Amino acid sequence: QVQLVESGGGLVQAGGSLRLSCAASGRIFSSYTMGWFRQAPGKERECVAAISWSGGITHYADYVKGRFTISRDNAKKSVYLQMNSLKPEDTAVYYCAVRRGLVVVTTGNEYDYWGQGTQVTVSS
Repeated sequence: QVQLVESGGGLVQAGGSLRLSCAASGRIFSSYTMGWFRQAPGKERECVAAISWSGGITHYADYVKGRFTISRDNAKKSVYLQMNSLKPEDTAVYYCAVRRGLVVVTTGNEYDYWGQGTQVTVSS
């Protein structure tokens, strides 16, 4: 069983920064894509960013391009999301997810394991 634990969420003023971390434990796949998703109240879950096994391929939602950076450390089985220039509309619960294989996808139901989520609140 794979467990994902996110950390780094919190309350920040608009324009500020946060760095989310997600660490995997347990018997994980030999290669896997990792992603960050978010869900705001009353809204559907959406993919914020995703990264390939090698880290060489990344995907970003248009509304975070230039502000967020996803990275990973395979030795630590971890993925990170550096969030800069935060806006109130970035307020949501952020989840990390893992998908077996090398292909970067942005559809949530194609991911195999999920963390419990961490709250990010951006005040105006």
